[in-house]
Amino acid sequence: MMLRRGFLVFLPRLAGLLVVACCSVSIVYMLACTPKGDDEQLALPRAHSPTGKEGYEAVLQEREEQHHDYIISLKKQIAQLKAELQGRNEQLKNMQEQLPDSLDVQLDHSNPAKVQANLLAFLRSQIAKAEVHSGFKLSTEYAVVPFESFTLQKVYQLETGLTRHPEEKPVRKDKRDELTEVIELALGSLNHPEADSNARQRVFTASDFIEGIYRTEKDKGTLYELTFKGDAKHQFKKIVLFRPFGPVMKVKNENVNMADTLINIIVPLAKRASKFRQFMQNFREMGIQQDGRIHLTVVYFGKEQMNEVKSILENTSKSANFKNFTFIQLNEEFSRGKGLDIGARVWKGNNVVLFFCDVDIYFTAEFLNSCRLNTQPGKKVFYPVLFSQYNPSIIYGHHDSIPPLEQQLIIKKETGFWRDFGFGMTCQYRSDFINIGGFDLDIKGWGGEDVHLYRKYLHSNLIVVRTPVRGLFHLWHEKRCPDELTPEQYKMCMQSKAMNEASHGQLGMLVFRQEIETHLRRQKLNSKKT
Repeated sequence: MMLRRGFLVFLPRLAGLLVVACCSVSIVYMLACTPKGDDEQLALPRAHSPTGKEGYEAVLQEREEQHHDYIISLKKQIAQLKAELQGRNEQLKNMQEQLPDSLDVQLDHSNPAKVQANLLAFLRSQIAKAEVHSGFKLSTEYAVVPFESFTLQKVYQLETGLTRHPEEKPVRKDKRDELTEVIELALGSLNHPEADSNARQRVFTASDFIEGIYRTEKDKGTLYELTFKGDAKHQFKKIVLFRPFGPVMKVKNENVNMADTLINIIVPLAKRASKFRQFMQNFREMGIQQDGRIHLTVVYFGKEQMNEVKSILENTSKSANFKNFTFIQLNEEFSRGKGLDIGARVWKGNNVVLFFCDVDIYFTAEFLNSCRLNTQPGKKVFYPVLFSQYNPSIIYGHHDSIPPLEQQLIIKKETGFWRDFGFGMTCQYRSDFINIGGFDLDIKGWGGEDVHLYRKYLHSNLIVVRTPVRGLFHLWHEKRCPDELTPEQYKMCMQSKAMNEASHGQLGMLVFRQEIETHLRRQKLNSKKT
């Protein structure tokens, strides 16, 4: 028994010794039989060795086999990459099919359910594409789309023009409705949370709204971020909403032929013969020579300078072989509204586009086409926003001389401004003007009649096209503020005059001219001392 127990104890030790011995033998064998290193393998056999030629061929064959195996491996990898690329292309194609273009959504009426699903997928994709969850890299500081802020009563905006204010109540109904809807949706989200809870929920009202900010990416949608009072001090509720813009849809595709569309330019005038001569130079070049489908009606008040004006008109008629004009003379006090109204009603031909114009206006042939394209009888009237020129003497005061008029007509911040408070230059068909009731003839003098007509069109079912145009300019002329005005009227007149004289920066240079000149003199003295 003891012998057996000793054997059992010795047996594991013997097995261990055998394993160690086998490992030792294996290591010795591997060291003895392992092929030589790469450098030794690649060494060519000596030319005079007994096996030189055979060895050389063997090495070449081995290297060729290695290259062949390597090429096969590369081909397999290329094939795998091609297959993966094809798979990615298929995925991209499937995604594009799931997000159809605008025409698919509009035209595929055979499957309404699919159209609805595609449209919903498109709207959701707009959120992913917009700058909602993360920012985008922008090229310059001017590429950012700024937010505007709002409260229950006011909107705080960056783009004000000349008629809007940095802080104002939203005047336009669409803007009021938009912000009201957003606040109501936010309150609905706060008062009806998606998570089920048995705890009693606080009821939020409009009085809890603190402020909101919003901005619009024109091709994606409008982002709204609204802040409400929270449950305790220094706690707030924030709701983020997004109004995605739907896909662009084709509404109309038509050919428009304006070859026979005549424009009757009506100009009311009293005195100002020199300005009329400048106007006729522009009329001759743009209206007669370049456009050619035009009629001119001049309604002249009084007799002073009338012969000079008629002479300018007749000389242009002879030199340009132009007969399409009408001259009407009225022996009464000037009234712009009455002059335009008479000029429109005296026309006896077919329905014609009327362009109500002033003598200090410069237009291009391109504008005349815009006048035709943005008017349609019974449908549309055109109220362009023209570019108003600053005082050339101030703009070009640091130049040796003021450049010719055509070179001054540049749309820049330093040269003028969009006259978005003016409604006097307008295009409409004569039938629409007659049907709307024409001008209010009780308004005398200059001003007021244009706004009255504009409001008539706004209160009608006609579409009013209001847009800045690059081919219509108001030429600067001195504005006089007569002594008969009351102190308040005189102040307003001077403010208007300042606005038409120069830009903010240019007026500032005039105000600080003395300080600037003092600085320049000091700099000159210091340079002489050094």
